Amino acid sequence: MVLYETLRLYGAVSMIGRVAAADADLCGVKVPRGTVLAIPIAMLHRDKEVWGADAGGFDPLRFRDGVGRAAVLPGALLSFSSGPRSCIGQDFAMLEAKATLALVLRLFAFEVAPEYVHAPTDFLTLQPLQGLPLVLKLLNP
Repeated sequence: MVLYETLRLYGAVSMIGRVAAADADLCGVKVPRGTVLAIPIAMLHRDKEVWGADAGGFDPLRFRDGVGRAAVLPGALLSFSSGPRSCIGQDFAMLEAKATLALVLRLFAFEVAPEYVHAPTDFLTLQPLQGLPLVLKLLNP
């Protein structure tokens, strides 16, 4: 749940592009076939109409009933995109992240350094403007 919520708020990319395969009507807007569409994932992942009033907050429990039930729209989590063009390595990436976290959290406790200022910035990927200084403490030295 923590990984999904982290990916929702701080995904690797903030936007994905798609080309309309056919003429479409999106909420009254005519989209001709061949139109390049930009999907603002970072905005969608913080939309209160999709994720609820606390959309901007970090709440891993929103995924307690599964990814498909975390939001009003079942396919709203697009961290790895969706459909036939979704990330081919998403299952491996999640497995690798879980295994790495399990190993590291067995050995260390993490704290955000006191001087950290939360300022996510979009430089092609979403990242902390001034980095993310951490304090690591060895467990059971």
